[in-house]
Amino acid sequence: MSGSVPRLVVAAPSSGSGKTTVATGLMAAFAARGLAVSAHKVGPDYIDPGYHALATGRVGRNLDAYLCGPELVAPLFLHGARGCDIAVVEGVMGLYDGAAGQGELASTAHVAKLLRAPVVLVVDASSQSRSVAALVHGFASWDPEVRVGGVILNKVGSDRHEELLREALEASGVPVLGVLRRVAQVDTPSRHLGLVPVAERREKALEAVAAMAAQVAAGCDLDGLAALARGAGALPCAAWDAAGAVGPDGPARPGAPVVAVAGGPAFTFSYAEHAELLTAAGAEVVSFDPLRDEELPEGTAGLVIGGGFPEVYAGELSANEPLRKAVAELAAGGAPVAAECAGLLYLCRELDGLPMCGVLDAGARMSERLTLGYRDAVAVSDSVLAAAGTRVRGHEFHRTVVEPEAGAAPAWGVRIPRRRVEGFVQRGVHASYLHTHWAAEPGVARRFVERCRTS
Repeated sequence: MSGSVPRLVVAAPSSGSGKTTVATGLMAAFAARGLAVSAHKVGPDYIDPGYHALATGRVGRNLDAYLCGPELVAPLFLHGARGCDIAVVEGVMGLYDGAAGQGELASTAHVAKLLRAPVVLVVDASSQSRSVAALVHGFASWDPEVRVGGVILNKVGSDRHEELLREALEASGVPVLGVLRRVAQVDTPSRHLGLVPVAERREKALEAVAAMAAQVAAGCDLDGLAALARGAGALPCAAWDAAGAVGPDGPARPGAPVVAVAGGPAFTFSYAEHAELLTAAGAEVVSFDPLRDEELPEGTAGLVIGGGFPEVYAGELSANEPLRKAVAELAAGGAPVAAECAGLLYLCRELDGLPMCGVLDAGARMSERLTLGYRDAVAVSDSVLAAAGTRVRGHEFHRTVVEPEAGAAPAWGVRIPRRRVEGFVQRGVHASYLHTHWAAEPGVARRFVERCRTS
């Protein structure tokens, strides 16, 4: 596809400035104009893309220069933006905040540069007037390769406040493309790992997205923002392609192994590219809901259980005894099972004292401590996902603890924040806290599907 899709990046000086409201509202406002909108999120966040999908009617996708490498950011962007009229990329944290100790790596600014995309800076103006000009000037001039093409002023208190802010910004050279008044927050409740996912509150989430769209449409210059997006430079690369990444096996066909992928409210964390890679490797991907379905999909040859919130639904997951037994029997038979974070908890003997699948001789419980950050890891044991010695980059994000931390054959060795081994490899099971992005290691999908065919 053409590398000239109109695009812009919505960033902020810091978290809490309102970029999620602006980005999601902007996506929905453009979609309401009849545009096909491609939605993207910088970093490993699984929850915001769910709201983006509601706003656009398309899958929300992540762009992570740490997990996937800088070289894949633009190709993955073009893959997600196929057939779209405009793309909106929501940043992460502050504009220049990246992976700890890694400079600009994986920051919003880094991704904006890789995409050759202009940046719209969302500024919380609630406690300042003339100082806003110094703040915007600093962000706009810090890195000459980052083009801050406009500013949206958020939480503006009055007409007089807006007048003072606009007057201060006149000399900055950065146009004001929107002003949002200080209003009651749109209803997007949070809990221990961020916003409550869309799958758990779909009707309320739809109302929230509609409110964001109305707020942005009323307060922002949509024509000016679209014009800014059209000024993005062409990208000198081709779109990423799942089939090309995994090799010549081709798409799913009659008799292809069925790979069951857990979904529903308890398991909402996944990257769209994982299912695409499994399909390209020759699998038939079928989703199921461990809260509702008492059986695995017919013919299941392999199982993928990603991240989510099993701790919130522990009672219901435990009560679905027929499915727990089916999962345990599948694993006992040697079928490939890939479990990340929430999936790891589900495979444990118990979670907060409630019986789970019992595939792993380990117990899981909620903890007060948040474990969060990027990780460099190496496969310790041969598994259905990787050969021992394979190096990967991943991400941890949880408030739970599994005891023991690793099995007799651990999944990964990790150096930071401390040297340790973690996770479990037994027969066809690979279970770990580490989230990885398979686009960076497409051989994972191919290896998994091959094991499904032969197990």
